[in-house]
Amino acid sequence: MDAKTEELRAAHDGLAEFYADRLAGLLEAMPIERAILDLFCELTLAAEVGVDVADVGCGTGRLARYLAGQGMLPRGIDLSPEMVRVAQRDYPDFSFDVADLRELPFEDASLAGVVCWYSLIFLAPSDRSTAFSELARVIKPGGYLVTAFKAGDGELQRRGSSIGRGVEFDAYWLPPQEMERRVTEAGFETVFWGGRPAEQQETTPQGYLLAKKM
Repeated sequence: MDAKTEELRAAHDGLAEFYADRLAGLLEAMPIERAILDLFCELTLAAEVGVDVADVGCGTGRLARYLAGQGMLPRGIDLSPEMVRVAQRDYPDFSFDVADLRELPFEDASLAGVVCWYSLIFLAPSDRSTAFSELARVIKPGGYLVTAFKAGDGELQRRGSSIGRGVEFDAYWLPPQEMERRVTEAGFETVFWGGRPAEQQETTPQGYLLAKKM
């Protein structure tokens, strides 16, 4: 494991309990994010390619119960063993494993869809082609990829210090145009893209992209 990946894993190990507390119930207060996830689930069901979906970069597992409620059969992976431990503890009815999104632990064309909810923002530019190719590899033709991300200029940022937990890691607020280009190059067709301004304690606009595997 390279030094930056190790740093990211260690930082999120240290933040697992913090995020479990901070993000608890947050989705219920975010109708736009629920609407994007609902659209993903509705289109996945309509595609008739199954209901097995993966939450890639699942963190504390907070989306699993919601996805299941929309008819999906979700499982989660995350780089951080502590995030996975918290997810297994808080959502014991679902499967969570440690894995890297650049090397997904799924068979080719084995999933009806993948959710990447703020997990692609940690990818260095040099890793993005590999990651999007992996996402395309595991999704069945006709299946869907949905992602939420912090929208910005794509420049490297050092994050984490403001949390006050003694951690730092690299992150990127991603240009929506680059995200659409990446999914297209990987073999997807954009179905929906959009965004919203920063709200409340947020400091940056949020972006959303939903794409179909061709």
